[in-house]
Amino acid sequence: MADAQDIYGLIAEFETVDTIMSAARRTHAEGYARVDAYTPFPVDGLPEAIGLKRTAVPLIVLIGGLIGGCGGFFMLWYANVISYPWIIAGRPHNSWPAWIPITFELTVLFAGIFAFVGMLGLNGLPRPNHPVFNAPTFHLASRDRFFLCIQKDDERFDLEGTRRFLESLGPVRVMEVPK
Repeated sequence: MADAQDIYGLIAEFETVDTIMSAARRTHAEGYARVDAYTPFPVDGLPEAIGLKRTAVPLIVLIGGLIGGCGGFFMLWYANVISYPWIIAGRPHNSWPAWIPITFELTVLFAGIFAFVGMLGLNGLPRPNHPVFNAPTFHLASRDRFFLCIQKDDERFDLEGTRRFLESLGPVRVMEVPK
């Protein structure tokens, strides 16, 4: 058994979707907040069961889209009204209907860039290695096993108490995750 300072947390291994869903609900009801689940395929309702909150990505994408759209519109307005005020085909200088395609494209471009950068930032990426990869049987998470990890920095984490709690959930095994 490693010292509590040398571990990332405790991870429990489960064999079925039903058992991990039950364990996730009980873990959240018990008050653990720094919990993560790893599954070989998306499990409907699992993020809510472990208490994940909504992400800020939609707001980041909206801000990026607004910046791109307003920037594109301003760029075209400045070019056509201030820098080169030529009269083309009898249209006024501020002929905004002609600017809609470019404004739209810059809105989509900036929203996509902000989504990409925002996801990288919020996920803490790039990160080539994560401590849960060091768990002895974690390689099965991409095949047929389900894992529930409680991190050491959770307020309710107590090495022995948390181990007993995880063992009461009926896992195949409970392991320490080294840093």
